[in-house]
Amino acid sequence: MISITEPSFDDSEVEMVRSVLASKWVTQGPMTERFEAAIAANQRARHAMACTSCTAALHLAAMALELGPGDEVIVPAFTWITSAHAAEYVGAKAVFVDVDLATFNIDPAALEAAITPRTRAVVAVHLFGLAAPMDEIRAICGPRGIRIIEDAACAIATTYKGAPVGAIGDLGCFSFHPRKVVTTGEGGAVTTNDDRLAAMVRSQRNHGATGQPGDEVEPHGPWTMATFDRIGFNLRLSDIQAAVGVAQMAKLDRLVADRRASARYYTRNLREVNDLVLPVAGDVEGHTFQSYVIRIGEGGRKRRNAVMAALAKAGMQTRPGTHAPYRLGYYRDKYAIAADAFPNALEAEDTTITLPIVPFMGHSEQDRVIDELRQALKN
Repeated sequence: MISITEPSFDDSEVEMVRSVLASKWVTQGPMTERFEAAIAANQRARHAMACTSCTAALHLAAMALELGPGDEVIVPAFTWITSAHAAEYVGAKAVFVDVDLATFNIDPAALEAAITPRTRAVVAVHLFGLAAPMDEIRAICGPRGIRIIEDAACAIATTYKGAPVGAIGDLGCFSFHPRKVVTTGEGGAVTTNDDRLAAMVRSQRNHGATGQPGDEVEPHGPWTMATFDRIGFNLRLSDIQAAVGVAQMAKLDRLVADRRASARYYTRNLREVNDLVLPVAGDVEGHTFQSYVIRIGEGGRKRRNAVMAALAKAGMQTRPGTHAPYRLGYYRDKYAIAADAFPNALEAEDTTITLPIVPFMGHSEQDRVIDELRQALKN
């Protein structure tokens, strides 16, 4: 079986975890701070706050921006579900807009058309490791005071016109799930250049802690406890997970270079297949290819599924690109959204296939995938 992907671990992760266990400090602490510093440096952000997942990161971003009932948050109609859930968690409304079928990222014209007086934020998803069109998004949102949350779940080390994502908007949200280039098992992070937003995220991931009371209350000592002036959650990352993250971040450049090389090999060897649309649009130079997602040009969902079934029979894991979340029961029923409301997102959900990219896979493995894909398309 050729897996769709897998983590890249070696003795460095083992030794880093061993050092944390020997220190006896295993919850959020010095190793988490080290992991956060590595993320901040890589993404050129002033602050990075590690947390339990990208879902948690998006939730924290929505809370930091104080989104709530009556607010609207614009979300691309083709993305993982938590891009939209983040708005709903805080009582705001997720408003879907269509995507550019060539990049799978948000369509700026659709974004602008969806803005109302209630629009407070947009979730700019860098899907599959390709940066969203941030210049256009900022030009639309900036003059209107609309805040930008970058959903960079797939995009550690992704760049947009040479600038790392995650610090281009107001807040960036990263994932370290096992399918991502860097993994801590489960884990996430929020990045920002805004000191106030960083303080809000740090507080709300830690039960809402707001520091220690002033000396005027009573002299500080071993009895002094934190104050809690706002609601919060326990969304902290453990130092055990952070240790894996530190080891992974040390290998990031090599992991990304390998992934890009595998993507280039697929593109070179599939570009003459007429039935396929390849991921060659957008800022491809900055694409990190967390996923290499193709689209079947003809035959729709039925043919796509038949191709995936043939690849599975040949011992190759694939997945659809991702969801069109507006078609899922929660959003479909709550907002009465028609299945064809966003035709590009609908097409993307029904015709995309994620091909395997395993770290340091050889050309022979990729050739197997390519040959079986060609045969499946013929059949």
